[in-house]
Amino acid sequence: MSWDVHALDLLETGAPTPLVEFPVAAPGVRLLLKDESAHPTGSLRHRHARALLRRAVLDGLVTEGTTVVEATGGNAAVAQAWFARRLGLPYIVVMPGARGEERARPVEELGGECRFVTPPLAIYDAARQIEGHFLDQFGRAVEHDLADELFAQVRPDWVVVGAGTGATSATLGRRAQALVASPGAGPERLPTLAGPEPGSVDRTRVAVADPENSAYFPGWTLDVSDYATGMPSRIEGIGRPRVEPGFRPDLVDLVIPVPDAASVAAARRVREVTGLPVGGSSGTALWAALELVERMRAKGRHGTVVSVIGDAHPRHLATYHDDAWATAKGLDVRAHERELLRRTS
Repeated sequence: MSWDVHALDLLETGAPTPLVEFPVAAPGVRLLLKDESAHPTGSLRHRHARALLRRAVLDGLVTEGTTVVEATGGNAAVAQAWFARRLGLPYIVVMPGARGEERARPVEELGGECRFVTPPLAIYDAARQIEGHFLDQFGRAVEHDLADELFAQVRPDWVVVGAGTGATSATLGRRAQALVASPGAGPERLPTLAGPEPGSVDRTRVAVADPENSAYFPGWTLDVSDYATGMPSRIEGIGRPRVEPGFRPDLVDLVIPVPDAASVAAARRVREVTGLPVGGSSGTALWAALELVERMRAKGRHGTVVSVIGDAHPRHLATYHDDAWATAKGLDVRAHERELLRRTS
């Protein structure tokens, strides 16, 4: 068997991640969590890493012995390092800022190499200078299999996801629009928030949950494709200082801004209900999903909302789930915690 055929076999789709019922105080409305933490690397980035590498192998850009290079921090680097090890490929990631053991260790334990660069935006140029194949997760639009898998499990009224590269919301939006042409496919349709009456047939709508400082909400609202805030997000994994090429506003129905303190409070609520120590990005998506549930309740609608969550890791216990950390970041979560209890009890 040739190396590329073997590599493609290793990059085949894995087992579906589960849907977890989450309590809401809205009769007739269901909230389901699509638990991406069930992946071997514990986050949605697992799918994206697999798709990026699969595309690169199919295009002949990654072959046996090719060094795989990326410019990123956090979960994307861990997922890519995991797949690179499976494929027997060297992996180098350029991370922003000073070296941090908490960021470097998970990658290095998988055999990857971490290089740190300041200022943060210099990571892209630094990565391009390394001999090998630069995956370029922000610059290269690659679809993964989340949408097909989710819509085979349930056809919800809304699906909510945080935006990092923008690829996931684009994939979901494109697939949701395609399903309008074949409404009989997949699970039974459920009533939609935007429909005239409960029980009407309509397509699934896609909402993006956006943290503070991120460019996606103002860029989408103002219809400015190159909008930039120039400020980093405090919520790991989502939010960008600029609108990335992978973000497709024409495939998104709504962008919901979420206060960082609300993201932290919602992450803690996920842990209280499910036991999963999720990160802030899961909290961002949950808070936005609950906003949609509240709108459905207020309008007397019935239906289903799915929130995509992931990145459940014990390291979050020392950050998003720690009061001292939140206080040091200037995040007052108490009011948001009270509102979450009202909405999810």
